[in-house]
Amino acid sequence: MLSPEVLLTFFAASLLLGVAPGPDNIFVLAQSALYGVRAGLATTLGLVTGLCAHTTAVALGVAALLQTSPAAFAILKWAGAAYLLYLAWLSFRAGALSTHAPGGGKAAFPGYGALYRRGILMNVTNPKVSLFFLAFLPQFCDPQSGGVAGQVLMLGALFMLATILVFFSVAALGGRLSLWFNRSRRGQVLTHRAAGLVFAGLAAALLLTDS
Repeated sequence: MLSPEVLLTFFAASLLLGVAPGPDNIFVLAQSALYGVRAGLATTLGLVTGLCAHTTAVALGVAALLQTSPAAFAILKWAGAAYLLYLAWLSFRAGALSTHAPGGGKAAFPGYGALYRRGILMNVTNPKVSLFFLAFLPQFCDPQSGGVAGQVLMLGALFMLATILVFFSVAALGGRLSLWFNRSRRGQVLTHRAAGLVFAGLAAALLLTDS
């Protein structure tokens, strides 16, 4: 069992990492700006579910495969970039928002389930997250305190909690932007175009990542 001091230090570091600008919080901000705060919350839950997969991968040693196999890393990287480019395409071809979404003034709303799945795919297909966990989590593990795999799972759960706290705040900010942009059809179209650029930029950044 890890000491309370180690757990507190890890949680504080996780909060700081969550606040730092990165693909995931930008993704949450874009979704909540498009569809409102609850959409950002659904996306956050999807991202956190993806973190469960990465935490399990580190605990089982699967993440080491991505570090040692360029082919596995490249396949996952290209799959993630392709999905982000697909989201960019959807955003660029979207017009003004319809009245069929929750609240009567929201855009062609894909549904909270779809946003949840987007969060999962966005996270799971990013090999950088597994490699980050592989480098970050073991630093706080202590083999003399019990099984390392159990410690990794505990630290992963703490990291997810920190992520939820930070990203829920980001979603609230995005929800405020949504209320402002959705006042006019032009603002709605511009929001979609901006989201498309964000997704395309994230795809480009992922493709430029080396193993």
